[in-house]
Amino acid sequence: MIDSLFTGGTLGQASDIADGSLRGWEARTLNNIIGDYYISPAFMDKVAMHITKNYLCDQAAISNKGKVPLILGIWGPKGCGKTFQTELAFKKLGVEPVVMSAGELESEHAGQPGRLIRERYRKAAELSKTRGKLSCLVINDLDAGVGRFGNTQVTVNNQIVIGTLMNICDDPNHVSIGAGWREGDSIKRVPIIVTGNDFSTLYAPLIRDGRMEKFYWHPDREDVVNIVWQLYKEDGLNRCEIEHLVDTFSNQALDFFGALRAATYDCQIREWMAGVAGGLG
Repeated sequence: MIDSLFTGGTLGQASDIADGSLRGWEARTLNNIIGDYYISPAFMDKVAMHITKNYLCDQAAISNKGKVPLILGIWGPKGCGKTFQTELAFKKLGVEPVVMSAGELESEHAGQPGRLIRERYRKAAELSKTRGKLSCLVINDLDAGVGRFGNTQVTVNNQIVIGTLMNICDDPNHVSIGAGWREGDSIKRVPIIVTGNDFSTLYAPLIRDGRMEKFYWHPDREDVVNIVWQLYKEDGLNRCEIEHLVDTFSNQALDFFGALRAATYDCQIREWMAGVAGGLG
């Protein structure tokens, strides 16, 4: 049962942001990322190449006979930094992405997620045209939203989302949002970047070559050492100590080292609480 207090009947406001209706559509400037972070050269090259090829294709600077994929699918194990590395690449390239999450790919209303994708795509195109900014549409954890796992139920919205993405790939300059069709309503082509853990759960025609270029991201030892070193540099650890730490936990993903650093600070705070505040007991 849904409490009417939170559905607009009493407060007069919608409170469910899962459909994206309460989210601002402005692109992210990523000004919240402050500091010196390491970007893998291979990751940077893949993102920069994908964005450049799509913008050149839109300007007819290169032929699309080779079918430049509109979507770059970045996939790999959990906790290996796919989303953060993507954001770092955007910040370095000056890209202002329009971002969606897997939670916005389902709705109680049939067709709403597909329309939302088209609206967000047009927003990115408009941003690129009117402000002269590099932009793209990003969908995080796509497989969590529309992937097929075991006996999970496939909904109409799952099918519409897949069909919408395929349609945009096939004709990225003509994306309708349900208004009357106008032949001259042409928009700029902007790339799409999606992340996920297992793209084998997605509908095969969507991930075929020509629509999606796949990039498997699993940082090697050198990448992990550089990323973790940047994380611990303020704590006074040198590179040799970081290499020893990484080799000691060589089977752990990047998120483990972030959690380890956070746990270290927890210990220091606990000691301070015991000394200043008289402990927890």
